[in-house]
Formats: sequence, structure tokens, C-alpha cells
Amino acid sequence: QVQLVESGGGLVQPGGSLRLSCAASGSIGRINDMGWYRQAPGKERELVAIITRYGSTNYADSVKGRFTISRDNAKNAVYLQMNSLKPEDTAVYYCNVKGFAITAFPFNSWGQGTQVTVSS
Repeated sequence: QVQLVESGGGLVQPGGSLRLSCAASGSIGRINDMGWYRQAPGKERELVAIITRYGSTNYADSVKGRFTISRDNAKNAVYLQMNSLKPEDTAVYYCNVKGFAITAFPFNSWGQGTQVTVSS
């Protein structure tokens, strides 16, 4: 079983910055894609950014140029640097990690979610 622990959410003014972190632990054999999703009240969960094992990235159009995803394979961690935050970025942000356990079974794990609120 693979567990994810997120940190870094909070309240920030428009134009401000936050950095989210997510660390994976447990019976990890290999991690492939790591990503961040978000869900605003009354809306469906949406992809924010994703990074492959080899560093290729993909972003939602709404965050391109403002958010940067990165990962540390040695620490089984993924980060989301969020700059120039807007009120519409307000949501619960979830970390997602896909890979294979040491048993060779695939896993698709989610973090508990961290609230990001952008408001003056």
C-alpha cells in the first residue's frame, strides 16, 4: 500500500505564491506519473499538472506560465509551485501518484487534499 502526505496549502492574497508538497511512502517499487488535481466547490475534479518519471510535464491551460510542477525521485516527492495566484485557483488540491508496488501490482494513490484559498 502506498500513502501520500500533502502539505503547503493555505490562504493567500491574489498575486501571491504557495508551494505544495506531496511525499509518497510504503511498498513502492516504481513511481511513474505524479500529478496535482484540484476540485472547487460544485465542480468536478480537474487535472492541474502532471510530470512523468523522466521529467516531461503537462499543464492545464488555466495555469500555464504560473504553476510549475517538479519531482524528486530520490524522495518520492512531487511539488507544485504556484505563482500569480488568482481567486479562481481556490480549490482543494490533491496529489496523485501512479506506479507499481514492490509486489509488481500497479497502484494509483491519492493524497488527502489540501485547501488553497486565494482571497483578499
